Amino acid sequence: MPLNRRTFLERSAAAGAGVAVAGAVAVPAEAHGSGRPRPQKRYSFTVMGTTDLHGNVFNWDYFTDREFDDKAHNDIGLAKISTLVDQVRAAKGRRNTLLIDAGDTIQGTQLSYYYAKVDPITKAGGPVHPMAQAMNAIGYDAAALGNHEFNYGIPVLRKFEEQCDFPLLGANALDAKTLRPAFPPYSMHCLRTPHGKDVKVAVLGLTNPGIAIWDKANVSGRMVFPGLEEQAAKWVPKLRSMGADVVVVSAHSGSSGTSSYGDQLPHIENAAGLVAEQVPGIDAILVGHAHTEIPEYRVKNKETGKDVVLSEPLKWGQRLTLFDFDLVWEKGRWVVEKVAAQVLNSNTVAEDPKITGLLADEHEKVVAYVNQVIGTSTAVMSTADAPWKDEPIIDLINVVQAETVKAALAGGAYAALPVLSQASCFSRTARIPAGQVTIKDAAGLYPFENTLEARLMTGAQLKEYLEYSARYYVQTAAGAPVDTAKLTNAGGTPDYNYDAVSGLTYEIDIAKPAGSRIVNLSFEGRPLDPAAKFVLAVNNYRASGGGAFPHVANAQQLWANSDEIRNTIIQWVTAKGTVDPGQFASVDWKLTRDGVPVF
Repeated sequence: MPLNRRTFLERSAAAGAGVAVAGAVAVPAEAHGSGRPRPQKRYSFTVMGTTDLHGNVFNWDYFTDREFDDKAHNDIGLAKISTLVDQVRAAKGRRNTLLIDAGDTIQGTQLSYYYAKVDPITKAGGPVHPMAQAMNAIGYDAAALGNHEFNYGIPVLRKFEEQCDFPLLGANALDAKTLRPAFPPYSMHCLRTPHGKDVKVAVLGLTNPGIAIWDKANVSGRMVFPGLEEQAAKWVPKLRSMGADVVVVSAHSGSSGTSSYGDQLPHIENAAGLVAEQVPGIDAILVGHAHTEIPEYRVKNKETGKDVVLSEPLKWGQRLTLFDFDLVWEKGRWVVEKVAAQVLNSNTVAEDPKITGLLADEHEKVVAYVNQVIGTSTAVMSTADAPWKDEPIIDLINVVQAETVKAALAGGAYAALPVLSQASCFSRTARIPAGQVTIKDAAGLYPFENTLEARLMTGAQLKEYLEYSARYYVQTAAGAPVDTAKLTNAGGTPDYNYDAVSGLTYEIDIAKPAGSRIVNLSFEGRPLDPAAKFVLAVNNYRASGGGAFPHVANAQQLWANSDEIRNTIIQWVTAKGTVDPGQFASVDWKLTRDGVPVF
């Protein structure tokens, strides 16, 4: 469990006192001929870790334009992390610590979007990315690449890399032509001990193979991304042969052993646990990508029988992982005797004024940007009930997508086909107010940098697509009480992997088992023809296999563009001037049980 601030300070102070003397005090070991014990050299150090920062510097939500808060009262941002890091360094000694990250750094907030698109870091004489400024000021030692690092294209990523004072690591991000690493695979750090014997700590960076699918438009023909296990097995022995006493892996990959893209890639998406189990020579793994909190998780390596310690701090700077290493000098080298991990909660500390002051101007620019008025709405629209009801705010996404695809296909071979659209409830707190609509309102409706595609689908394929989507609901018998807090996310399915499809009419019978829930499926008042052809307006994440929905990834691509759907919505609202749900909202789907509506 996360430590509170007082507990953390007490434990850190105790640990720090231990560090101050551990390397210098001789600890009795085996007795020798003289009968006197031989001094044994010991040393302790700490590796701190963050992951999935997603453009968060301040404890601020740009989609609501107010201080971040959630039900657990978590805080976010590098300014908070900086305070925790300073406390750990003060307790342990700066020379006895390293600070690393496990990726997904430059995408996720309007702050990061602004400096990729509005005032891009790539322009001549352009700004330094706020995440680079903050991480440089805090003193990061290394960071692994996340899949979202590639969202804005290779030029933005390379410019960000250039602006960082620390390496961006990706041992399994290879040049497509040479199959050589396109980024540094590892970094090596020497920690000076009181004994005059340096400890060499290697940090191996691994990123997610799913990049090949999710950012195909940006990386196809340029980079390839083999599996984490394969590349770790290649690099860990090399690092040991180079004299690494300790090997830490920073992996932008969850620990579950599962993949959201099914069998489209031979490489596992969430492979950190498999790396620990299969590759000998690793002492600890900083886990990323899954947006879960794992203070400490131990995996036994099959070959050595030794435990590998894994830890994943919660996303956006809500937690800081500490790996505490105890080493002993044996037979002329440092040997890891013990590793333990914990996470610290950033809501226990104040923001570091060094960081907030450094980026105050950038923050104010983005606040002004997101508050620009782009139109008006005739009614309030909210996603609060969207996970179980067909709500106008989701219809807004679908009408924008459908109209955009229709315009793109006009005059072409597929112009006569009906256009359907898929959309998800990405946030249960998104809201379009009555009256003035700002950029932040529209952006909050679509927080991801997804782009739009058009795929050719048949009626039969769409039926299977909808059945797969409907697995999102917990099976609930007719007449049983319905608790919306327990109705959704069956099997751990996230909200963004439940799609509502506009242009068709259907019911989802949640009394039936998953796979046979779609009933009364029709198009324009008639039962859906399995052989009929349709155009599906679909985001690139789904089209490239995200969520492993059937058929869509292999369906013929009719059109695609590189503009974020979020921007398309903003442009649509700006062009219309007025958003009137009465002109586009309709109830296309509903939940039923044995034919009786749930709501």
